[in-house]
Amino acid sequence: MKLLMFNDWRLGVLRGDNVVDVTAAVQTIPHAGPGDLMNRLIERFAEFRAPLERAAAIGKGLPVSQMKIRPPLPRPINIECMAVNYMEDGTRKAPAPINAFHKSPGCIIGHGDTMVLPEIPATLFEGEAEMALVIGKRASSVPAAKAMEYVFGYLNFIDGSARGVQPAAQSFYQMKSRATFAPIGPWLVTADEIRDPLKLQVRLWVNGVIKQNYNTGDMAHKIARCIEWISSIHDLEPGDILALGTNHRGLSAFQDGDRVELETEGLGRLAITVRDDLKRTWSREARLEREQRGLDGTTPQLTGKYAPS
Repeated sequence: MKLLMFNDWRLGVLRGDNVVDVTAAVQTIPHAGPGDLMNRLIERFAEFRAPLERAAAIGKGLPVSQMKIRPPLPRPINIECMAVNYMEDGTRKAPAPINAFHKSPGCIIGHGDTMVLPEIPATLFEGEAEMALVIGKRASSVPAAKAMEYVFGYLNFIDGSARGVQPAAQSFYQMKSRATFAPIGPWLVTADEIRDPLKLQVRLWVNGVIKQNYNTGDMAHKIARCIEWISSIHDLEPGDILALGTNHRGLSAFQDGDRVELETEGLGRLAITVRDDLKRTWSREARLEREQRGLDGTTPQLTGKYAPS
C-alpha cells in the first residue's frame, strides 16, 4: 500500500495514478493533529489495514498530479541517518565503522517543496540520495535476526548538508539539521510491496542530469544491522525514520533554481526545488568527476557571497 498526505493534510492511498481519500477510515484514531496521524496509524496498522483497503477499493480517486502532496510523515519523533554506509562501488577496502547521526524532525519537507540554502559561509551545499525505512513498532535492543519485523515501510529521503561550516569541531549538527534539509516522499510504501530492499536502484537528477545512480546492494552495514545498532542506543518509535546512507561519489552542489528529483525503485519520484537568496554558484561537477580528473576535495564556490577571493 502507498500512503500519502495531501492538500489540507488528508490521508490518501495511491491507486495507480490516482489518490483515494481514506481519511474517514481512520477518523477514530486519537491524534493531536495531522503531524501525528500517520505515526498513530502506523502503530495500529494491523487494525486499520482492512478498513483502508476497503475505502481505497470503493473510493473515487482523483489524479495525483492535481494534488498538493505533503510529507507523508510530517513529525516523526526521531530521524536517524546512517553515516558512510556504502562501499562506494567497491572503492572502499572495508566498511567504515558503523555510525549515525540525528537529524531534527523539524527539517522535513515534502514533494514539490523547496530546500532553502541558509545564508551562512559553507564550502558548498549537497543533498544525498537515500532510501529510508520507517519503523512500525517500538524497537528497543532489537537483535538483527528479528529486525526486519520492525520495518513498516520505505520512502525516498534527501539528506541535505552544508559542508565546511565552522568551527569544524562543532560542524556536524549545524551541517545536517538546517530547516528544509530533510525532503521525504512523495509517499510511504509498506514493506510488503518491496520484495528485496537490498536490490533497489537509487537515482538522483539535478535539472534533468543524473548525478547519483547506485544500488542498495552496495550497503556496507545492512538494514537489520542498522536497526540492531540504533535500537541498542535508544528506542525507536512507530513512524520514526532511519535513512540508510548513500554512495557519495555522485554528489554535486545544490544551488539556486535547481530542480532535484530522487527515485528509488518502487518508491515513486520525489521532486523538490532549491532556493538560495544569495545566488551563489559552484561548478556542476560531481565528486566522482573531480576524482577522475585527479582533483581533491569538493568543487570550490565560484561566485557570490563567501566565495574565496
